[in-house]
Amino acid sequence: MKNRGEAIIVYSSIITAVIFWGFSFIWTNSLLRQNFPPIALVFFRMLFAAILLFIVSFAARKLEKVRRKDYGWFLLLVLLEPFIYFIGETFGLQIVNSPTLGSIIIATIPIFALVPGMLIYKEKITAINIVGVFVTLPGILLVVFDKGAISVDHYWGILLLFLAVFAAVGYSVVVKRLAKTYNSYTIATYQHILGALYFLPLFIIYDYDTFSLSMFTPDVLKPLLFLAILCSCTAFILFINSIKALGIARANIFTTLVPAISAFGAYMLGQESLNLMKIAGITIVVAGVIVAQREKK
Repeated sequence: MKNRGEAIIVYSSIITAVIFWGFSFIWTNSLLRQNFPPIALVFFRMLFAAILLFIVSFAARKLEKVRRKDYGWFLLLVLLEPFIYFIGETFGLQIVNSPTLGSIIIATIPIFALVPGMLIYKEKITAINIVGVFVTLPGILLVVFDKGAISVDHYWGILLLFLAVFAAVGYSVVVKRLAKTYNSYTIATYQHILGALYFLPLFIIYDYDTFSLSMFTPDVLKPLLFLAILCSCTAFILFINSIKALGIARANIFTTLVPAISAFGAYMLGQESLNLMKIAGITIVVAGVIVAQREKK
């Protein structure tokens, strides 16, 4: 970076994006606690984000035409994320009922992404990366077994959250291929437009008969708009700008702060308590993910 002012802007952008992503688990959990239909939650988040991203991308003249040969890749991209990802994240979070646990599991995405990065794109994986992978496991267990035991129902929630993790890993593989041809605004805009279309049939089948516009109370609209505008649009744009300045590896290190932000935010809002075991688990996971992304100098 050329000067101090540019550095302040870049680091402020990435920290703001991470804060929004940390609170996304809290806002999603808030909607689920109000019995807002999970499919409707994701559908309207995608729809609102798609409208805003299209307006921003079109106005900024960033929207590119997709080549016919890449139609299949875009359809696969959206199938993995947001479709499978948000099904796993939303229903998993509904079962475990813990934004902290949800964000901890989702924070392991950079770890599992090491494997396809090495096998498909021939990225170099060092011994310290592997150490980081194994360091995170006891941290996750400390959070999962927070009260000494875990219900059988929670296992399904954890499995669904890991389904979201692996969908995100697959997404990263596909998006890296598309990013060679298209800018991030184009990918993000079509991702959310197609995402809304993917969830529309599920919304009609499962939630349409029971859904009513009266559900859009201020307590529902507020977190829903936060998710669409801040987490799906603003944070993504800020993250893109940070990647351009810092690079993928250095920018992604900041995402390890998401679990800590989720836990602290949930504690401040009175949704969850923080004890020494949970704090230790969060610390270990964050440390493991950071180590897993370190590069040999």
